[in-house]
Amino acid sequence: MITTARLRRAVRRETIGVDVLAALNLVGALLKYLSLAFLFPAAIALGYDETPWPFLASAAVVAGVGAALEIATRGKENVGSREGFLIVALTWLFAAAAGALPYLLSGDEQFANPIDAVFEAMSGFTTTGSSVIRPEDLSRSLAMWRQFTQWIGGMGIIVLALAILPRLRVGGRQLFEQELPGPEIEPLTASIRETARRLWLLYIGLTALCGLAFAGAGWAGADEAMTPFDAVAHAFTTDPTAGFSTHARSFESFGATSQWIAVVFMILGASNFALLYLAFVRGRLRVLTRDDELRLYVALLALVSEGQYGAGEGVVRNAVFQVVSLMTSSGFASADFALWSPLALVGLVGLMFIGGSAGSTAGAIKVVRHLLIGKILRRELDQTVHPEIVSPVRHNRRPLDEKTLRAVIAFVLLYIGL
Repeated sequence: MITTARLRRAVRRETIGVDVLAALNLVGALLKYLSLAFLFPAAIALGYDETPWPFLASAAVVAGVGAALEIATRGKENVGSREGFLIVALTWLFAAAAGALPYLLSGDEQFANPIDAVFEAMSGFTTTGSSVIRPEDLSRSLAMWRQFTQWIGGMGIIVLALAILPRLRVGGRQLFEQELPGPEIEPLTASIRETARRLWLLYIGLTALCGLAFAGAGWAGADEAMTPFDAVAHAFTTDPTAGFSTHARSFESFGATSQWIAVVFMILGASNFALLYLAFVRGRLRVLTRDDELRLYVALLALVSEGQYGAGEGVVRNAVFQVVSLMTSSGFASADFALWSPLALVGLVGLMFIGGSAGSTAGAIKVVRHLLIGKILRRELDQTVHPEIVSPVRHNRRPLDEKTLRAVIAFVLLYIGL
């Protein structure tokens, strides 16, 4: 039996469209979990005899705001897809505000303007990589927090698509497949949450391997500039294809060995994580050669890198590094590529729009969407010549429905328009 109160709430939800209080209720819960992230830079501060209070105070403030929001509102267990989109947007805004607190509380002169602190935090969590400060002038703990925000943001694609959305009673699996029509997400596990846990472990494992590789280069004497601190700091931003560095000159400050290590892990970070899991954890290496997107992704990297080649290892390395960095949306630099030829710059800008693979930490449009757009155009040309032909668009030999194809076209148009 429907009570008057329930009917009134149902009418209200239909009229307003989004239950803001329910969205804020879940955002409050998420903020409480985010407050735990400040404990890591606080430990770094203690290790370097720096004051941890900016991080501990930030943790207390963020946890308090989150708890207050959760207590003052209710309904997070009943939110729908509309609230889900609002929650994602609000979470990024709150995360940027929370991430700016240590910068402001540190008293660092570079953050005298609060807008600079919010900019740096938003750039970190969104793995944009743009910066308005000189990282060498930061304390060790503040520099590590700056790097750590990008690592948290790099996991965002997995957290939001595979972990949070199912909690909201949103079709997380369906949204992931429509948004990122990449391969092999279905076979991982029957549970979206279990899939998220396994991909998290893969993400953490790749980050750990990256950090060990960087540290090994320093310990072996191959790159004396790569200290253990720098190794950990850059592992936090290389696998997430994020771009922050502890040096204003980015990877130009490090040797050839570290740059080649960064190339490898940027490529891995911009590859489909579900595909990597199946290949390297489950041992199904054949999925790598059978995946349409991965083949095009590697081919584009090789083709444009070859187009930048010149004489000498340094020239080759800088060409490969910049091509990989920009296509994966990492934003690292090993040379001043603004001095390169106009043709080379046009190629690099084009790669920035292509991006990495779906289901990865990379940004931009993603390789698979370009691949599907090409297949759609080819089908339209075929149907122009042969109006009666029935030619479904396939990805990895599987036909895609028209709804997915329309979503791809809409995404690309919105991206270019914005």
